[in-house]
Amino acid sequence: MGTAVFYHLTRSGLDDTLTMILTRALAQGWRVMLRGTDATALDRLDEKLWLGAADGFLPHGRQGGPSDAGQPVLLGAGAIGNAAQGLVLIDGAVATAGEVTTLERVWVLFDGADEAAVSAARGLWTQLCGFGMAAQYWSDESGAWLKKTERAAT
Repeated sequence: MGTAVFYHLTRSGLDDTLTMILTRALAQGWRVMLRGTDATALDRLDEKLWLGAADGFLPHGRQGGPSDAGQPVLLGAGAIGNAAQGLVLIDGAVATAGEVTTLERVWVLFDGADEAAVSAARGLWTQLCGFGMAAQYWSDESGAWLKKTERAAT
């Protein structure tokens, strides 16, 4: 079982943080499922990833297409459909105990200015640690990403 990494977004935007995470994950040879609950937000991210800089292109697809299983990054709201090693959770999306046992990494990105998102992230921390995952909490409030706390796997 891998590690859950929580990113408390205060200065960095979702797009930039996702680009950082996805670039690193793909460099590791991992496939990633990006799960969100808001179809409009997923549409926007899909477009953003397609229209990014040519040297920073992140290969991906939207869930529900004929090539889901082969997508390096799959954006959707459903089950992991691309044999991913990593799962990104945005917009209050969650993971199941069965999923996290097969993953190297779960990233949780949440808006630090949204009290409901912060509360949901706290609940997700408790849930994922309860599944036995190690967890890290990172914040960019100082202008750089700093690890604020960490919990070992149980």
